Amino acid sequence: MKRDFYELGKSSAIMRFFWQCAGGDQYLLERATYSDQVKYMCLGGIVFSTGVMAGLAGGYAFFTIFEPRGSAIESSFSILVGLMSVIFGLLWGLMIFNIDRFIVTSTGKGDGTEAITWGELKGAIPRILMGAIIALTISKPVEIRMFKTEIDIKLREKQLEQQADYQSKVDMTYAQREKLLESDMAKLIQERQDLIERIKKAEQEYTDQLQGRAGIAGDGPLSKALKAQLDGLQVELDRFDSDHKAQFDDLKTKQEQLRQEKEVERNNNETIANGLDGLLERIKLAHEIAGTTITVFITLLFMAIELTPVFFKLMLIKTPYDYLAENRDELIKAESGIEVRYDFYKDKEGLERHLTINHEAERLIYEKIMITNIQKELTEYAVQQYKEREKRRIDENLDDYVKSIASPHGNN
Repeated sequence: MKRDFYELGKSSAIMRFFWQCAGGDQYLLERATYSDQVKYMCLGGIVFSTGVMAGLAGGYAFFTIFEPRGSAIESSFSILVGLMSVIFGLLWGLMIFNIDRFIVTSTGKGDGTEAITWGELKGAIPRILMGAIIALTISKPVEIRMFKTEIDIKLREKQLEQQADYQSKVDMTYAQREKLLESDMAKLIQERQDLIERIKKAEQEYTDQLQGRAGIAGDGPLSKALKAQLDGLQVELDRFDSDHKAQFDDLKTKQEQLRQEKEVERNNNETIANGLDGLLERIKLAHEIAGTTITVFITLLFMAIELTPVFFKLMLIKTPYDYLAENRDELIKAESGIEVRYDFYKDKEGLERHLTINHEAERLIYEKIMITNIQKELTEYAVQQYKEREKRRIDENLDDYVKSIASPHGNN
């Protein structure tokens, strides 16, 4: 804008974009001063940068949560997850951008001086809290990305420890189950072995008898008795094998199934350990690796970036832009018939309050009241005239009127 005493250069498209980010009025800024333009451009740049950082942090956090699980030191990528992360990052960045824009535009100038009083700070506490929460949500994903290499190495160590720990638990669990099956199998084997030992002993006695080592040699009554005993034990062994064959087969099947289940669990060991790679685990490791000092410093850095516009607006002194904005607001109120009498009365708590008078609304209400009163007067007049007319009719036809009163049905 060109004046006799001051010429203001034409604003660029980038400057106007940042004005919109800061919630500035382009019409007024183009008629204010260059310093006002720069202030709102810087505020808008901070708001826009915060939205971009929030989008990147949100997209990376989304990808970290839903990325394919694997070894921490081996990179894996899914096109679908990557695309979803980009979409989520854009939505998250836009949401944070609009929240920041609201915080900045809703933060007033305070008392218009550079000093921040307790009253101004107290009024800005809700905005400061919202900004601090937003700063935390941005700083954590950025933090784990900054220390990604160190986190990957440390996380891989924890995955290997998890594999070893899980393997020992699997071996211990299946060892107990294997012992139970082996115990049942051992009982059957021992019973069968006892029968075999008895058969061997009976065979030896029978052989000794035939060869004369246990008395008179030959196939006598004793030999026949020993032979019958031996045959009976053999029959008993055959019956034992027949009766317990299904039990033997079932135990062997269970042992094979148990070995297969154990092998499956051992193969799942790596998959389960790789599932340790999550956002929460990476945040914990980032705190361990970076330490409290660096972690707090990074968080404070993002809080400073996020809260700078709020504190700057409280520290800004009034400039031509602010007076133009006040004049604009007063003109709009005057055009709409709104009058504000500042500090007109005190409430019950002793705080000074403004009195707002809506003249246009009061005018419409007054018109409605007057029209209603006129309609009431006209109605009363009409009723009075009707009454006078009826009186004249009665005077002219008194007998007919009396008859009509006496007979409810008239002339019928």
